[in-house]
Amino acid sequence: MIRAIFVMCFACFLGTAAQAQEVAPPDRTATGGAQTLEDIMARQQQLEIDESFRSDALGDPDAAAPATDPLGTRGGVSDAEIWRALRYDAADVTTQSRGAASDVLIQDSGMWWLQFREGPLATYGAYLLGGTIALLALFYLIRGRIRIDGEKTGRTLTRFKAIERFGHWLMAGSFVLLALTGLISLFGRKVMIPLFGHDSFATLALATKWIHNNVSWAFMLGLIMIFFMWVLENIPNRTDLKWIAVGGGLFKKGVHPPAKKFNAGQKVIFWSVILLGGSISLSGLSLLFPFELPMFGKTFALMNDTGLPAILGFGVLESNLTPHAEMQYAQLWHAIVSFLLMAVIIAHIYIGSVGMEGAFDAMGSGEVEEQWAREHHSLWVDEVKEKETSHATPAE
Repeated sequence: MIRAIFVMCFACFLGTAAQAQEVAPPDRTATGGAQTLEDIMARQQQLEIDESFRSDALGDPDAAAPATDPLGTRGGVSDAEIWRALRYDAADVTTQSRGAASDVLIQDSGMWWLQFREGPLATYGAYLLGGTIALLALFYLIRGRIRIDGEKTGRTLTRFKAIERFGHWLMAGSFVLLALTGLISLFGRKVMIPLFGHDSFATLALATKWIHNNVSWAFMLGLIMIFFMWVLENIPNRTDLKWIAVGGGLFKKGVHPPAKKFNAGQKVIFWSVILLGGSISLSGLSLLFPFELPMFGKTFALMNDTGLPAILGFGVLESNLTPHAEMQYAQLWHAIVSFLLMAVIIAHIYIGSVGMEGAFDAMGSGEVEEQWAREHHSLWVDEVKEKETSHATPAE
């Protein structure tokens, strides 16, 4: 169900590509049923046309004349029909390769993938990250650093144990590496080659690919660890509504809504990391094992059965995908969700470092100033104090 929701969001994001215009089929009597100039122009404009006049015109191999007849047809199938069969993956071909995609000789959706990757994906992804950084910088100029309002006590409380900090930094550190190497893969040709040349970029690209593929396992391990360690404490409750009502006190000095170990803002970060990070991991595994873990074809078929794509105006989603198309969809989805998570993590890094006094200590040493804890997690402090009292040894 989660995967279906993710793919539906992906279909909405690709609206300009998936929601093609319906056009009336042109008159092909003048060309004997062959394509016309209108067909060619419609494809160039990415308009939806009925391709059956090409995909069904594959000839009749069984009508071949004897090969010894010098005046007979060339096997009953013309060269044009052979190429059409190859294009629509309907040809009976035999290749030296025995791989999963060995019988797919022509797959022409690659240009759409390339244009989207180098166009809207790179453009809007850069806008998202740049806009996030700009908004945080503006917020810092207006609000400044969120200081501890009360007088510091000099006493500390243990906020996170060593194993919790290990899981956090394992996931966080690996994600930073994955984000950097992913951005190099997407923007490297346009940015790195002009600066350092082709040879240097070739070495960097090779190292980037190795790091990205292997560090991904650390990210998934950290993701699993923090999920099981913190999921129960990140279930939303009524207290979160009070926190949200006053913006968590982030926009006004002296406002400190009650919160347990994780406030509503941290819960948003947690579930964003779990859901987006989980989706990134699944699409990443699909890219690492494209023939063993296809994601989109079966999901599109399931969505077609529900009728949702038609209701939203996308028509019927193509579910008979080649391994190449599966990888193209997986790569685009992988990048789109990664951009969203990068924006979330940039905001998280800001508030956990320069944005709030005392926040970094929670994941640095694990010990936080008691006054800081009372201002930002008062209900959690009460729980800790109650446990300390209940475990204290009575004086003799």
